[in-house]
Amino acid sequence: MRQAQLKAQTEQILRGLHIDPAVIAHRTLPYFEDVSEHLLVETETDADTGRIYRLTAPASAAWHTMKQHAAADGVAIYLVSAYRSLSYQADLIRTKQHAGIAPEVFFTSLAPPGCSEHHTGCAVDINTPGCDEVTGVFGETAAFTWLQNNAARFGFVMSFPQGNPWGFIYEPWHWCWHSNS
Repeated sequence: MRQAQLKAQTEQILRGLHIDPAVIAHRTLPYFEDVSEHLLVETETDADTGRIYRLTAPASAAWHTMKQHAAADGVAIYLVSAYRSLSYQADLIRTKQHAGIAPEVFFTSLAPPGCSEHHTGCAVDINTPGCDEVTGVFGETAAFTWLQNNAARFGFVMSFPQGNPWGFIYEPWHWCWHSNS
């Protein structure tokens, strides 16, 4: 029943953005509840912008442990995105719309509100110094190799590998913490 409610909420948000929900209907995207903000903790602050990234407490603890182990192995990683609310996700879509990008295009790299793992407070976008943010180039870095070999030990799984079933582009930077990993 909850999935039906989440799907209806997502469709309502899409209609509010003047996007036909049929654009994503064929993709069998999962729906994620927007975690209550009181369950989020400040996890990391961007030194350049001052932006605060938040995760659930268990995901934050796992992130810090993983980041420390990576550093001990000589690999620097940092957050470029974490929790995103439904309204923040909708704002990202509005930005794409104002840039004249069609939904069929931007929904290959941006989940509709309600379908983003970022709503759970457990998903992170990761980068490493000297790498452009959220590009496939991250998949060619030592940081990505380290994550492939080690992230599962800390409960993190890469969500969108090449050829993923949801039609998203390859996102080597996007990882989600799962408590039962």
